[in-house]
Order: sequence, then structure tokens, then C-alpha cells
Amino acid sequence: MTVNLAKGQRISLSKSDGGELSAVRMGLGWQAAPRKGLLARLTAKEIDLDASAVLFAGREAVDVVFFQHLTSDDGSVRHTGDNLVGGTGQGGDDESILIDLQRVPAHVDQILFTVNSFTGQTFAEVQNAFCRLIDETNGQELARYTLSGGGPYTAQIMAKVHREGGAGGAWQMSAIGAPATGRTFQDLLPVLASHL
Repeated sequence: MTVNLAKGQRISLSKSDGGELSAVRMGLGWQAAPRKGLLARLTAKEIDLDASAVLFAGREAVDVVFFQHLTSDDGSVRHTGDNLVGGTGQGGDDESILIDLQRVPAHVDQILFTVNSFTGQTFAEVQNAFCRLIDETNGQELARYTLSGGGPYTAQIMAKVHREGGAGGAWQMSAIGAPATGRTFQDLLPVLASHL
């Protein structure tokens, strides 16, 4: 059963049988909003949203997974590849980041997920954008956060997975849903600190 997350809401990543999740996938999907007017087809531009995962140890960013660095240095987090145009609105993931929670080094206590409009369009030009968390062992969707309302910004700090009580604690997910500005995750690093 999927939990539709509201901004700021947290869920535990423990299984209903009391066990803990071992591998999860953060999926991102979107499509370009339809343009209006006579010249809409001529001026249409593909929208390239990019998903990134920034790994933190305390308040320090220690690694990142994004379209130019597809696997974390320790191999626990892996991006499946860059999608330059988004989806067709069918609900599937356009970009995915896989996290092997059991392999994440003990010093990494938070992983923040960001979305950036690499081509520079604002989220007012995007529709049906979502971020979801899937139990990779059985394909079950655990949580979904829908990016709604568009807006004049070019990035979104979507969600984070974090260890409850620090190193060694059980993993939890929090929906953040904070708008930001930037074409890449590097542009967001100063803003990410406020969400740790």
C-alpha cells in the first residue's frame, strides 16, 4: 500500500513484518506541460529534469550520484542513467536511483534527493512530476510525493532517507518538497544544509 506523502511528512522504512528494507529505489517521473497557442508546437522545447542523490555524513556532503557520476564511490547508491526528455505521462519512472541500504557506509546518515531542470525551464512548464520510493526486493511502491503547483523555480529538494538517531539507526523517509533554484545539484548545496 502506497503512502501519499505531504510536504514535511515522515515514514519509517521498516517492513510491516517488522523487518527492515534492504534495497530501495527512488523514482522520478515527469512530462512537459502542454503549451497553448498557435506557435506552441514550433516553440516546444524538451524538458530535462535530473535526479541526484547527495550523501551526507553529519552536515558534510561526502558523495553524490547524478548523471555524470552514476555510482557512489562505495557502490551502495546507483543512478540508472539520464533521461533528457521526460515521460509520456504514463506514470513510469523516467530516472531512478537505487540504494542498497545495507551497503551504505555507517558514517553516511542522510541521503537527500534533488531534482533540477537542467534545461532551465521552471516547474510551471512541468506536469505530472513525482518522486516515489519502491521496495526494490518486491517492486512494491512504499511512498509517493507529487510535485504540484508548478512555480517559478528550477529545482526541488524532494525527499531524504535518513537514519533515525544517527549511525546504525533504522532508515526513515521524509518528504521535503522545498522549491529552489539551480540547474545542477551543485547549485543546491548551500540550500541543502537547512534540510539536514
